[in-house]
This record gives sequence, C-alpha cells and structure tokens, in this order.
Amino acid sequence: MSSLTDNQLRANELHASSLVIDGHADTPQRFLDEAWDFAGPLATPQNSGGMLNLDSARAGNLAAEFFAIWVDPGQFPPSAFAHRTRALIDAVHQQVQRHPTELALCTSPAEILAAKASGRFAMLMGIEGGHVIENSLELLRVYHALGVRYMTLTWINSNDWAESSTDLRPTDDSSLSGGLTPFGIEVIAEMNRLGMMVDVSHASDRTFADVLDATRAPVIASHSSARALTNSPRNLADDQLRALAANGGVCMVNFYSVFIDENYRQAWASLREERSAAHAALVRDCSARDEFVPFHLSNAIERDFAARIPRPPLSSLIDHFDHIIRVAGIDHVGIGTDFDGISCLPDGIDSTADLPKITAALSERGYSTTHLQKILGGNLMRVFTQTPSLADREKRGP
Repeated sequence: MSSLTDNQLRANELHASSLVIDGHADTPQRFLDEAWDFAGPLATPQNSGGMLNLDSARAGNLAAEFFAIWVDPGQFPPSAFAHRTRALIDAVHQQVQRHPTELALCTSPAEILAAKASGRFAMLMGIEGGHVIENSLELLRVYHALGVRYMTLTWINSNDWAESSTDLRPTDDSSLSGGLTPFGIEVIAEMNRLGMMVDVSHASDRTFADVLDATRAPVIASHSSARALTNSPRNLADDQLRALAANGGVCMVNFYSVFIDENYRQAWASLREERSAAHAALVRDCSARDEFVPFHLSNAIERDFAARIPRPPLSSLIDHFDHIIRVAGIDHVGIGTDFDGISCLPDGIDSTADLPKITAALSERGYSTTHLQKILGGNLMRVFTQTPSLADREKRGP
C-alpha cells in the first residue's frame, strides 16, 4: 500500500504531466572546469555537491534548464571576460554534441516543446553578469547568435552601465548616479530588438526601476525571492513585484537558504568574517600555483560553513511562492532554483529529483492544476514567447 496521501499522488501525477522549466542553474562551470559530463553522476572526486544532471532532471521531470554563463570578475581580468564566456558557451554546446539523442540545444519556446516531444532534455543559456559584453553591443549580438536567450544585467558587481544590488555606487556625490547609464539603456533596447529576455535578478532597486522605464518587453527575475519575507537586497520588494506584474514579467523563486529564510540569513551573516578569511586563504594558495580559483573549491568552503547552520524547512521556500503570488498574481511567478551555484538548499531539496516536492507542497496549499502548470513553466514560456515576438514585429515594421 502506498504511504502517499491522495493529494500527494495527484500532485505527483500533475508534476509528471506538466512542462517544468528552471530559470537558472550554474552547472556550465562543471562542464568546463571539471570536464564533467551532464549524463554522468552528480558527484565527482572534485565535487560531491552537484545538484543537477540528466538523471536527476529525468527523476524530477525537468524538461528545460536555462544554464547560467557566468564569469567571476574576481577571478578573471576584464580582458578575459569574453574568452571565458565563449568557453562556457562552447562547453554547453559540447554537451549537446556528445549526447545528441538525449540533449537538445534550444533557443525558442517551440524548440523546448519539440525537445520534450522527442524525449530530449532542453538546454538553454542565459548570461549572468553584463560585464561580459565588455561594453559592446556587437559582443552582445555575438552571444545571442551563439544561443544566449537572456542576460542578467549585473552580478554582485556593478558594471560600467548598470548598478548591482550588492555593489552599490556612491550616492553622496551628485555627479554619480545609480541605475542604468545611457549606454545601459542602449543595451536594453538592443536586447528588446534581438528578442533576448532582460533579467533583473542582482540589479539594484535603481537599475530595476530604470529597466522597467526603458524596456518594451516583459522582463524576468531569473532567480530572486521575496524581500518582505527575507530581507536580502537580492530579493524583490513588494512594490517591485507589483511593477514586474504590470510589465507582464515573471519572478522565479530562488531556492538558496540565505534568500528564503530570515533566520538562516542572519546566521549566515554572522559567519561572514570567518568565511572571508577561508576564501582569502584559498586565493593565496591558488595564486602561489599561478592558478585561478575554481568555483567548486570556493563553493566547497561555502558548503562547509553552511553545514554549521540547520537547513530551513521546505515551508520557508513555499512561503515565497505564496507571497509573490499574493502580491504579483499567479501569472508572474516561476522556478529559478540557482542549482549548482549555491551552498545550501531547504530541508528535503537536494537535487532536481526533488522538484515534485515543490508541486506537492503547493498543491497542499490549495493551488489548482492550472495554477501549478503556470508556476512550473507556463509563465516563463509566456514571457519567452512574447519577447521574440516583439522583436519580430519590429523587424517587419508597421
């Protein structure tokens, strides 16, 4: 006899029949720096903490993933940003070439649906951190041509044309302004023209406001949660959620414990000095060998510290879905796990295989089949469909 309740059984059936899309995962570094195969096991001798691979995606009925193309500006000089970006993009392409019957490189909603129909996992790409375009619209167009379909305007660092939520520009000098510069507004216009989704995760409040003023297409927050519940600048405030809804966009809930549980966030902040010292020691060690710091080593430090703090309950994560839906509406929420880029997940979530638990928990809170299908992937598909449609209309003219 099954130990699952009737609701859990129904939720599992719904999850298995739904189109499930994750808006953000940092797995490409594993492809490039660890020579890791997406069809291989999650754990390797170098990294015991993988969260996403082909088997776990199948177990969790994940149909499509937007893989983050992220270049750490602390590890690579500006002159190497583009080279590293192209290497990460190529690493994603190589995975598809290695497994053509199991993986598909997708650049449109139609290709996601075709991949799912053929039993292949859809691999998409989004840039994380606008510093990698090196202040060049030409380079932005190159990345789009290579398959990138969204760009997170900033990472934790501000760049020359957009301000980050965690690296704010000075405000005591009237000659300095935050948000988007005139060139930043040109970037938004070019992304609209290309049909590349604009991602406001990591953006400062001033940048967020400037983006909504500048864009002519719906925007996404690929991996952000609710600031009203967890007071991190990486999360969106209620007025931002309402503005995002008015724009037609989608906020995809981040699974990182620091962003979904206030008690955990405060405990994590209390370890900041120790964590910084540990990272500084790793940098010194790698520098002595004339090597950059691989992400899996720095992330191992983060995981060691995370293990000191009890994981937050799954309910903390579900609370963020609830809150965003109450504030922005059911049409403006999705999933943006941040898998393989974070050090701690809520209790019960260890890999992509656990995604059905999200559907079951939301079902327990009374969300209908239609609502759950929107959360799991429908809302993101809507924005993804509308964005290139706008670009196509502009190309055709009046």
